Amino acid sequence: QVQLVESGGGLVQAGGSLRLSCVVSGKLFSINAMGWYRQGPGKQRELVATITSGGTTNYVDSVKGRFTINNAKNTVYLQMNSLKPEDTAVYYCNADIQYLSGSRDYWGQGTQVTVSS
Repeated sequence: QVQLVESGGGLVQAGGSLRLSCVVSGKLFSINAMGWYRQGPGKQRELVATITSGGTTNYVDSVKGRFTINNAKNTVYLQMNSLKPEDTAVYYCNADIQYLSGSRDYWGQGTQVTVSS
């Protein structure tokens, strides 16, 4: 059983910063990639940032230059600076776990980020 536990969400004023963390635990062979997705009110879930096991990162255009994803062992972080009200969403951690039989996606329970204007 694999678990992803997120932390670090909260309420912040526009222009402020937050750092999200996600710890992956359980039976896993290796992690191919980890990432952060978000779902704002009335919107579909969208990719925010991903990082591969080799360190390659990818960001949605709207957060480039403001958000930074990095990882250490089984933990992925999302440093969010210069936050805007439109960043308000539930943020979900994702991990692509590799097994001998193939790979599988896992999701965290989500953490709320609210940016006030």
